[in-house]
Amino acid sequence: MRVAPPHIEYVGGILQIIDQTLLPGETVVIKLRTVPKLIEAIRALRIRGAPAIGIAGAYGMCIGAKAASGVARNADDFFKALDEAGAALSAARPTAVNLSWAVAKIVQHARERSDAGESLIRVVTSMEEFARAIHADDIATCRLIGDAGAALLSSGSVVLTHCNTGTLATGGYGTALGIVRSAWRMGVLKNVLVGETRPLLQGARLTVWELGRDGIPYTLITDSMAAHFMQRGEVNAVVVGADRIARNGDFANKIGTYGLAVLANAHSIPLYVAAPRSTFDSAIASGDEINLEQRNPIEVLEFAGVRVAPAGASAFNPAFDVTPGKLVTAFVMESGVLRPPYAQSIASFEFAQVAPA
Repeated sequence: MRVAPPHIEYVGGILQIIDQTLLPGETVVIKLRTVPKLIEAIRALRIRGAPAIGIAGAYGMCIGAKAASGVARNADDFFKALDEAGAALSAARPTAVNLSWAVAKIVQHARERSDAGESLIRVVTSMEEFARAIHADDIATCRLIGDAGAALLSSGSVVLTHCNTGTLATGGYGTALGIVRSAWRMGVLKNVLVGETRPLLQGARLTVWELGRDGIPYTLITDSMAAHFMQRGEVNAVVVGADRIARNGDFANKIGTYGLAVLANAHSIPLYVAAPRSTFDSAIASGDEINLEQRNPIEVLEFAGVRVAPAGASAFNPAFDVTPGKLVTAFVMESGVLRPPYAQSIASFEFAQVAPA
């Protein structure tokens, strides 16, 4: 396995990330020194994946806190600036709940430290420690998810996955791709069918890049080929990630996931959804309440920067779709596996209210 630079690293008050828009052609590390620069990077998908942007958001709040502490006259000024930075960051990608979750947790942590009488300098230092703990916890969480999900697969499994849910999309290891990694390590995985994931090809560009570096066997397919391979009995499980999960088990994920779920159901293939506790949103009852991000139609009208549609053509470009919980075989989390009925099984565990201390 070839070693790449860390894809998320916070050093000396600077957030360093691999620019995922340039992969697999170039591995370029960019340095983000301000909250607006991080917001641009998140919106442009230079960093993406629900857990990863949550971690980046936590580090971004540290950047905002350092800037605010240098000009704030008092704690009220400091927290006003912090709240403004948090609101802007949370709005950068509205569908993935991990971003707003991490922002809220680190602000809550900062307020508790301030209320305990700590100086703003010490509050900022504590925020940085807290953000690093969130990052480390995500890596550990993904490994638990990976092992729990791999245990659901039979020997010789061929898994179909969608988008990118690996190291690049998380703190490290991955959610759905974490299951793939654990399954390969345990010797139960035969092959991975990687959907290309139009329109921005996160599967073709990023998942294939990760699997290739890890030496895990894969075959790249177009999104429209999934039904063909299912019909031929060549898919044993569909494994995907999630960006937000409602109390009834409806979940939002990269556009195209709903179609795969319908196909899997039609062919009696299990659909496993891998996600940490922070992806479950206790505030919403169903997928109808999820705000789905709409991206620039140019991403559909062009392919790799080359115009493919006639001049004057129009396009829709929702970044996510919502899959009903009734199509989900199981949710795989760090604390185990949740099965239907989800209104009961999801309610049976405590939602992600506590981040690492």
